[in-house]
Amino acid sequence: MNELPSLPCYLNGEFTALKDAKVSVMDRGFIFGDGVYEVVPVYGGRLFRFAQHMARLDRSLAELRIANPLSHAQWREVATKLIADYARSTGAKAENSDQLIYIQVTRGVAMREHVMLNGLTPTVFVMSNAMKPVPPELRSQGAACVTASDFRWEKAHIKSTSLLGAVFARQISFDAGALETVMFRDGFLSEAAASNVWVVKGGTVFGSPKDNLVLEGIRYGLIEELCRAEGLGFELRRLSRDEVLQADELLLSSATKEVLAITRLDGQPVGSGVPGPVYARLYAGYQQAKIAPSQ
Repeated sequence: MNELPSLPCYLNGEFTALKDAKVSVMDRGFIFGDGVYEVVPVYGGRLFRFAQHMARLDRSLAELRIANPLSHAQWREVATKLIADYARSTGAKAENSDQLIYIQVTRGVAMREHVMLNGLTPTVFVMSNAMKPVPPELRSQGAACVTASDFRWEKAHIKSTSLLGAVFARQISFDAGALETVMFRDGFLSEAAASNVWVVKGGTVFGSPKDNLVLEGIRYGLIEELCRAEGLGFELRRLSRDEVLQADELLLSSATKEVLAITRLDGQPVGSGVPGPVYARLYAGYQQAKIAPSQ
């Protein structure tokens, strides 16, 4: 039961099988959730917006006062090998494979002590897995979501492995038979459990500001680029609950969802109740970005 597959992974300088990878029980990632992670999409065997993911990894590690254990070139080398190894393990060619590269760095192994201890060797773990695309019916019909108060900590800008708050938030939508939980803090939009949220009104795409209350998704930059290319307005500012509820369209964005329309919120239709024209334009632009030569 629950046996791990024999997929390729990387742990502390060695490539091995996922089922054979072992970490100390005194690793601070296990004891405290004292670490950060990244999830990098892979389309057709190519890493997508890798530089932006590396920049966010640097920011998260700096917040935790952990020196990046690998250079960006070394991270790319590890990821590239895992992409090829994973494709080979499934009998596919890397260039025909869509995957997700998961990166995790913890502070390392030490006896239990809350202080951020110096001199530890970070634990480095990387694996690849299949990219699960959004089902066609969900893509065409849009997603049902629910709302909730944002009860998580106030350092949401760190892509931390301490994800219990996100687990609780996602469980709220799961229990309601919905895809995501759209959260509000003090009456203003923050984000969803595992996605950023976008409000479309009058041809402009609005998002929450880049501050400590929101994880800046890699799609922040991409959505802005797509809006400019499509002649759409783009603005980041605090958005009230009423603005969200009165939106022409609502969108989710994440590595796995790409960009996805919300068509029902708390049981009520969003806009016309079907994916709207701004969503269609952004989704089409996203597909072009995936095949662009520069990543």
